[in-house]
Formats: sequence, C-alpha cells, structure tokens
Amino acid sequence: MRRHFLTSLLAMSLPALAQPAPAPALPRPSHGRLERLPTIASRHVDARPVDVWLPDDYDARVARGERFAVLYLHDGQMQFDAATTWNHQAWAIDRAVTRLVAEGQMPPVILVAVWNNGRWRHSEYLPQKFLPHLPEAFRARFVAEALHGQPQSDAYLRFLVEELKPLIDARYATHTGPAHTAVMGSSMGGLISVYALCEYPQVFGAAAGLSTHWIGIFQPNEDLPGAARAYLREHLPDPATHRLYQDHGTTELDALYPPYQPPVDALVRARGYTDANYLSRVFPGTGHNETAWAERVHIPLAFLFRR
Repeated sequence: MRRHFLTSLLAMSLPALAQPAPAPALPRPSHGRLERLPTIASRHVDARPVDVWLPDDYDARVARGERFAVLYLHDGQMQFDAATTWNHQAWAIDRAVTRLVAEGQMPPVILVAVWNNGRWRHSEYLPQKFLPHLPEAFRARFVAEALHGQPQSDAYLRFLVEELKPLIDARYATHTGPAHTAVMGSSMGGLISVYALCEYPQVFGAAAGLSTHWIGIFQPNEDLPGAARAYLREHLPDPATHRLYQDHGTTELDALYPPYQPPVDALVRARGYTDANYLSRVFPGTGHNETAWAERVHIPLAFLFRR
C-alpha cells in the first residue's frame, strides 16, 4: 500500500473535488433564492464564494418574527445547480429541504454553501488532529503529498466559527445556538463535518457525513481510519445534546468503505449514542457522486432537524 501511496494521491478524482475556478455566475436553485456573500477577508483561509439559500417564504416569516435554523454545507459549488458544476451533477438540496418543510418533517432552514478551495480541498477537509495518531513515516509523507505540506482544517473551522457564522447571524434571522446549527458534507466533506462537531460542540449541535471518506486516501489502509477512531474516542461530544449521521454506498469509491464504517459505528455507540441521536445507513448499489447523494439527502436532513 505504501509503495503506491503517491500514485493514489495523484489519482484523486472524487466527484465532489471541483476544479479550481474563479467565482462564476450564481447557481440557480429550483426553489427559494440564492445570495452570494461579499468576499470575506479571512484571517485564516483563502477567499472563496459563500452562497446563502433562503426559502421562498423567508421574508414573510421574518416579518412574522420567525427565526431559522442554519445548515452549513461544504463543497458549496456542488449543492444547487447541475448546470454550473464541473461534472454536471448537484445535490439539489433546495428541492429536498422544500419538500421536507412542506411535509412537516423539518423546520425551515437557511443553507450556507461554502465553496471548496480547489487544490487545497484535501488540506482543509482532513481533520488536523488525526495526524498525531498516524505512524511517523506515514504522517510525514501524507502531509507532504496529500496536504501539500500545509494542514489547514483547524484554520478552516476557525473561518467557519469565528468569521462566517457571526456574519450569517448578523445578516439573517437565525437561531444562533447549537440546537439549531448543523454541518454536512460528503466524502472528505463528511470528515470535516464530524470534526467540526467534535471541535466545536458548543457551535454545532448536529453533523452529517455522506460517504464519509474514513480511508483518507484512495486505497484501503488502516493508518488513517485508525487515527480517526483514536481521535473520536477522545473527542465525540455529549450524545445527550448532539446528533450524528453517517452513510455510504457500495459502488465506485464507496466500494472501499464497508470495512471502515462499522468500527466507527461501534465506537459512537460505546460513547452512548442511541437510535435517537445516531443513524448510520448503507445504500447498496449506489456510488460516490452528487446524484447518489441527492437521492438520499432527505434522510440526513430529516434526522438532523427532526422536530
């Protein structure tokens, strides 16, 4: 496995890994409206677009004094409009949210879609505190080659928590506490979502990872999943006040995942999570792409924001 490490890194081709590009025209959701925030001069990360989705009836609800839960989404450019994405696929998450709200399965929410940073996506999404649990030789090579020598996930989370969230709470009618604030992503975005829940339990009350990429690279290995579990044993937040969702398919890159999710499930259960606050699902025959995630995103949405 180590002999082919560099080859696997150079072959990175996750559907969610968008090509680096300047901010294009605003995507067009099927429901609600999308606003692009002014560029944030972050102290922590490179500038990137942040798109905020508001429900069709946002203004009417605000006029009545209502406030909204907030869901922070990674890989924001892949969320709304397949016509604007590099692979012509999208989560179409606005459709799922609109339907679930209409059916009474979740409250109205604001979606904050944070774009990934192209070449630095792996560096920003790989949980930094996994690294001390890696064997020294593996860690050195992984940081140099996969993370381009710059682990940045702690800085990325500081950007979300210290800069972006205060801006969202000031600009929109939000519920600001963790009971109404969640984070979600797929693949590497699943890793950083779990990490956000663990590092900032006072900010995020729920997290979801679709096709969570516990293996960290693109070959089976035990070093990175083992490091993830070592971190989780020490940092999983209180199950009495937090919710966590996990899933994966069985084809494409997801075909590598079945050996790695069950140990995470066992660890989470040992921490005291029950069916009320932990859900882990397998979707046979589905792969590692936005179309697959769009078909099931209603499940984590309803779980995270269950009334």
